[in-house]
Amino acid sequence: MKRTSFTLLCFLILIGSNLSAQNKKYSGGHGNALNLGVGVGGYSGYYGYDGRSLPVFSINYEFDVANNFTLAPFVTLVSYRNESHNYKETVIPLGVKGSYYLDDAFNAGSDWDFYLAGSLGFSVVNTRWDNYDRDYYDGYHKVRPLFLDLHFGAEYHLSNKVGLFLDLSTGVSTIGLAFH
Repeated sequence: MKRTSFTLLCFLILIGSNLSAQNKKYSGGHGNALNLGVGVGGYSGYYGYDGRSLPVFSINYEFDVANNFTLAPFVTLVSYRNESHNYKETVIPLGVKGSYYLDDAFNAGSDWDFYLAGSLGFSVVNTRWDNYDRDYYDGYHKVRPLFLDLHFGAEYHLSNKVGLFLDLSTGVSTIGLAFH
């Protein structure tokens, strides 16, 4: 996971350095952005699926709240299936992500945004057993209803309207597009 995230970050930096020859100017606001991401999560942590990385889909919409601070309501989707036990679980975390932008601290140009964030919400869980397996059920973990995640992320602005972001976190890490 760490190696994949590092590779993605290097790829973003490479793309950014090649595309920054175009002298683009962006507004200082960070809000009013629709963020669509895909990634991995559920590894030995939040969801409790030890040793597994699960595909994750996320969407949020950022609103400016204060200087360098945004709030973004989010919806995330994670699904897990265990064929040998006829078991499927879908977890949908819902909540709000608060982001503080560090562009000034990093002396970032207008093409880049860097942020620290925290997400807080709850998880809607749908568990389905096609055939009840008592032995597996007795060892079954329960997903915590409280969702809490810490993030560090970066966005590179491809244009005034579109950016590419990488969001590394303690539970669900994503890469995706931001539409401003």
